[in-house]
Amino acid sequence: MQASMPIFWPRSKRNCKNLMAEIVTVARPYAEGLFRLAKESNAFAKWSDVLSVLAAVVGHDEVKEVVTNPKFSAGQVQSLLSDVLGDKADDQVKNLVKTLQENGRLTLLPEIAIQFEQLKSALNSTVDAHIVSAFPLDGAQLQALVAKLEARFKQKVDAQISVDPELLGGVRIEIGDEVIDASVRGKLQAMAFRLKS
Repeated sequence: MQASMPIFWPRSKRNCKNLMAEIVTVARPYAEGLFRLAKESNAFAKWSDVLSVLAAVVGHDEVKEVVTNPKFSAGQVQSLLSDVLGDKADDQVKNLVKTLQENGRLTLLPEIAIQFEQLKSALNSTVDAHIVSAFPLDGAQLQALVAKLEARFKQKVDAQISVDPELLGGVRIEIGDEVIDASVRGKLQAMAFRLKS
């Protein structure tokens, strides 16, 4: 009688989604740490370049086998990646490779690179704000309001201003799907609604 062959079930979509969510979650702190480092030293181009190269190299099947194979020492793996990077492998980059290697996270480099680029794009993006004011705003008032909006939304704000005396006082702001109604009319309407209910 022949020995039965093991049955390998295809991985379900749910398991794939869970695995991908786990990869994204584990990669996030590394991407955020590198983003902070790049922001502090204004070195976005350097880190984009380094992560792009590392992600491409580690994403290659043969290299992936080397970095996950315990028969290769940590020093050998780190040396291999440093050699590939050449002049780009400064102390900070070597420290990143060492940290990822020690934590068994080198295979996360493609996801770290993706998240780093997303954070960089979010920093450079601008959101449109339509600000309606009951009275004309002077330069200082507008600047202070835009600064508050940028701090809240963590994006640059491109403000378009209009005046509507029917607001009675204050401002009404639309940013994307969000509406911030700090007008006197809005507050009176909200009060009337609460009194009715």
